[in-house]
Amino acid sequence: MLDKTNSGDLVQLEKVTNEFIGKLKARKELTGLFTFFSANYPQYEIEFDNQAAMQKGVTIGNAMNTLSIFVGSTYELGFIKYQRFFKVFVQASPEYRKLPTDIMNLYVKNNRDEMVPFSAFMKIKKKQGANEINRYNMYNTAGIRGGPATGFSSGEAIDAVKEVAKTLPNGFDIDWAALSYDETRRGNESIWIFPYCLIFVYFVLAGQYESFIIPFAVIFSLPAGVFGSFLIIKMMGLANDIYAQVGMVMLVGLLGKNAVLIVEFAVQKHREGATILEAAIEGARVRFRPILMTSFAFIAGLIPLVLAHGAGAIGNRTIGGSALGGMLFGTIFGVIIIPGLYFIFGSIAAGRKLIKNEDESSLTEDLVHKMDDFPQIKEEDNE
Repeated sequence: MLDKTNSGDLVQLEKVTNEFIGKLKARKELTGLFTFFSANYPQYEIEFDNQAAMQKGVTIGNAMNTLSIFVGSTYELGFIKYQRFFKVFVQASPEYRKLPTDIMNLYVKNNRDEMVPFSAFMKIKKKQGANEINRYNMYNTAGIRGGPATGFSSGEAIDAVKEVAKTLPNGFDIDWAALSYDETRRGNESIWIFPYCLIFVYFVLAGQYESFIIPFAVIFSLPAGVFGSFLIIKMMGLANDIYAQVGMVMLVGLLGKNAVLIVEFAVQKHREGATILEAAIEGARVRFRPILMTSFAFIAGLIPLVLAHGAGAIGNRTIGGSALGGMLFGTIFGVIIIPGLYFIFGSIAAGRKLIKNEDESSLTEDLVHKMDDFPQIKEEDNE
């Protein structure tokens, strides 16, 4: 909570902060809200009588420095004895600083080397104030801590705080710190990560198959795995956080690998003379067992993450559940969907080539004929 009024009124800051926390507690997205800030913390205030101190020959700086040494301490020097290093601190004995009123019985030396009691120019009184004053970007602040409630992501919690912050009175605003600061500045970049991954995979496959159409057989097989990932996370009661998104990005490579195995074999069979339907069926039949072996071995390795307990269990269960659900659904439905997708897009791509083959259609033949005909055309023009 930022106090941008520059009034220095900590009581008002406490009031606005408590009202803000009360509104946040009414939101279901948030939990564990609290603040350490308090403007009515019991304190003692020391009042200096500058006129009296000057008459006694005492400067305020010297008096404060002496008082700091008596009540606190100061490091003076260090020495070595018995092969050990000892530090020398100066402070008043404990019996002379047990109570706040004891400082009135202490003395300070004036400019005439006379000992003057603090009680001659100083008073002490009880009051209430802030236990500590923190500043953020030069504004007085009150730190508020909390977290997302069960079933809600950190992004949803941040959006809830921003929505409630719109009701703050004039002169007060909020800002973020720690991990929340980075999350609010970076934004929801996950919506861009998946398109970038898919575009990269698409162009790699386009170069491999020499076709802009056949790679769609691999790309359109991925939603089955993403659906399984979301379904398992929802069934486990987990949030779609960064751990789940890392698991989904990993699925793009793992499920894409299964699809590439089938499509690549089918493309090779089609080039050998088989029809598109025969190539699709043969690719699914030959690669069926290797895909199941590798996929279910990977799924079995994720079971300890899904059943994790103790420190970091939520993160382990989230990334494990995301990868397990996506791999399970992507494998089961992929071996059925991928051959069908290859048949569809392979039929569309039939007869089309990304790069012309020199043996089938010469790229220079027409140019050579034109060059041979050029002198004849010139002679006819001269005649």
